[in-house]
Amino acid sequence: MTAPRLMAVHAHPDDESSKGAGTMARYAAQGAEVLVVTCTGGERGDVLNPRLQHDPRAQEDLPALRREEMAAAKAALGVEQVWLGFVDSGLPEGDPLPPLPPGCFALAPLEETSRALVAHLRSFRPHVVLTYDENGGYPHPDHIMTHVVTMAAIEAAADPAAFPELGEPWEVPKVYYHVSFSRDRLLALHEAMGAEGIESPFGDWVARWDGRGSRTVTARIDVHEFFPQRDAALLAHATQIDPDGFFFAVPREIEARVWPWEEFELVRTTLAGQATAAAGAPAVEDLEDDLFAGVTL
Repeated sequence: MTAPRLMAVHAHPDDESSKGAGTMARYAAQGAEVLVVTCTGGERGDVLNPRLQHDPRAQEDLPALRREEMAAAKAALGVEQVWLGFVDSGLPEGDPLPPLPPGCFALAPLEETSRALVAHLRSFRPHVVLTYDENGGYPHPDHIMTHVVTMAAIEAAADPAAFPELGEPWEVPKVYYHVSFSRDRLLALHEAMGAEGIESPFGDWVARWDGRGSRTVTARIDVHEFFPQRDAALLAHATQIDPDGFFFAVPREIEARVWPWEEFELVRTTLAGQATAAAGAPAVEDLEDDLFAGVTL
């Protein structure tokens, strides 16, 4: 096993295509082994693409259709993918919030969910793991639980006393959170679109930004050459992604010129000389440009 190995743990099918997809496509093209672990099947999702609102297959068997979409997205990115095997929790709304449905991922015992991920960590033995921050990136119960499960499983995978039946321990050298919507990114794209006379989808975000939920960026990966793979993966999730919607609002030539990066926050490392976000925000010139920096194969 001499190739660098990257694992990305996501809550639902389509999350892998909207968070870090360009980075995964870049590393896969460079010969790295890249594995997406999808915690749930997206069973309680809605059809978000208005063009498919009345599609019979989407109405009759959305889970099966989402699995087909995931297979197409995986192929577009050039990565491998496995299902962790848990059931979508849905996104409860209302005041008061209704309870989560019995048997869903967000209510499953942590020993059960983390054990399932430990099995993949020990078999795949990733050098880098990507996941969500403690707020889930946004507060969907499955995203928050994905964070909890990933961090618990990383700890357990390195512990010889935990789940010994699942194989030899593996300590992940580097763990990153996705930083999908930094203020710098939103502002740069917003201003560039305004300068071109194009309506920006980020105006309200920039105006309302209060700093809550901000993350410390420690790595920027240039992925502009892999926008086509990322966009193909997004479009593969046809029930979830509107081709005329938010994800395609920024002209790609502007994005490539102004913000060609995907950003990450290093939160855990076993490698000497590697600084996590806890050490403070690095200067722009000190940001990592390779998630495998410092890794010895």
